[in-house]
Amino acid sequence: MSLTARFAPLLIAGLLSACAGHKPPPAPAPVYAPFVAAPQQPLSPEADDVLMRAIGLVGTPYRWGGNTPDSGFDCSGLIAYVYRDAAGISLPRSTREMITMRAPDVSKDALQSGDLVFFATEGGSHVSHAGIYVGEGRFVHAPATGGTVKLDYLNKPYWQRAYLNAKRVLQPSSLAHNP
Repeated sequence: MSLTARFAPLLIAGLLSACAGHKPPPAPAPVYAPFVAAPQQPLSPEADDVLMRAIGLVGTPYRWGGNTPDSGFDCSGLIAYVYRDAAGISLPRSTREMITMRAPDVSKDALQSGDLVFFATEGGSHVSHAGIYVGEGRFVHAPATGGTVKLDYLNKPYWQRAYLNAKRVLQPSSLAHNP
C-alpha cells in the first residue's frame, strides 16, 4: 500500500473535523455606533411608508439628475420620488430649494424617521447633499456618481463635519379628536 493511500483516510478525517469543529466567531460590531436620537413618537402611516420605500431603494444606481428607480437617482431626486410615491407629497427638486422650504427645522437630537437631513459636502455652509433619516442614527441617500443609493451612519466623521440641518416634512400622527 502506498504512503498516500495510508494517509488519505487521516487527511480526510482531519479536514472534515476542521470544518465541523467550532462555530465561527461572532461578526465584529460596526465601526460606528448608532447615533442616539430622542425616543421616536409613533410613526404616522405616511412616515412608515416613506421609511419602507426609502430603504427599499437601497442599491439603486446613482445618476446625476435621476429621479426614478429605472433611471437612477441623485440625492434630491431620491427624496422627491420617495415622498411623492409613498406619501403623495410634492417636494422641491433641488437640495437648495428643499432646505429653504417651509417645514419645521429639527435639531439633530430630535430626528425622527422620515426627516430630511442636509449636508455641506463641499465645505462652507451651502447645502450640497441631502438624505432621508430612517432612525437609529442612519439615513438613506444617493451619494455619488458610480455609486448606489445606500444606508449610512450620521455619526461617521465625514457626515458629522458636513451636517447642516434637518427638516420635518411629515408631522407625527395627530391625537384622537373629540367630536
